[in-house]
Amino acid sequence: MSGAPLVGVLAAGSALAACAGVASAGRLPPLLPADPTAVRSRRRATRRDRRARRKALHADVPQLLDLLAAGSTAGLSAEASFRQAVSCLHGPLGEDLGEVMRSVDLGVPWREALSERVERTGDPDLARTVAVLARTEALGVPLRDATRELAAAVRDARRAATLERARTAPVKMLFPLVFLILPAFLLLTVVPVLITTVRSID
Repeated sequence: MSGAPLVGVLAAGSALAACAGVASAGRLPPLLPADPTAVRSRRRATRRDRRARRKALHADVPQLLDLLAAGSTAGLSAEASFRQAVSCLHGPLGEDLGEVMRSVDLGVPWREALSERVERTGDPDLARTVAVLARTEALGVPLRDATRELAAAVRDARRAATLERARTAPVKMLFPLVFLILPAFLLLTVVPVLITTVRSID
């Protein structure tokens, strides 16, 4: 046998022996440990994405209420109005409610599927929307009036919260103004004048 084929046979035999050794050991070689900094960065990014998603979902609830009121005005039932509203929504709320409707198409009662999704999201305004839908179906109250009133109440509450945050903004700005901005301003304006005055006196 010539030298080149013999080298090939030996290399193949070595590879098979290595694979057999790994298989007989019953485990793969240990992986390198993950970088802790990279892991923490991924976790922070995941938390930021979750907060942004919850915020976007929370912002679309009044639009859902308006769509429910429009469907009820057009003569649709509560379930039909909800289905039509979901088809018009986009973003995280539309995605979550789209999953609800897929569960309904598979045979799950729509109010039960919606309640489970609301419990998972934990949004208070969406929970109030589900309560309104249940109340209108149980008592026969017009969905149009109930959803419009709830949409107005939700918008008023959010407007009040925004005004409250605006009123507290000056208090939050006081610390950086006193301890950061004013010292820098004095350092750039008053101190050069004092130095010039002292030099002129000397």
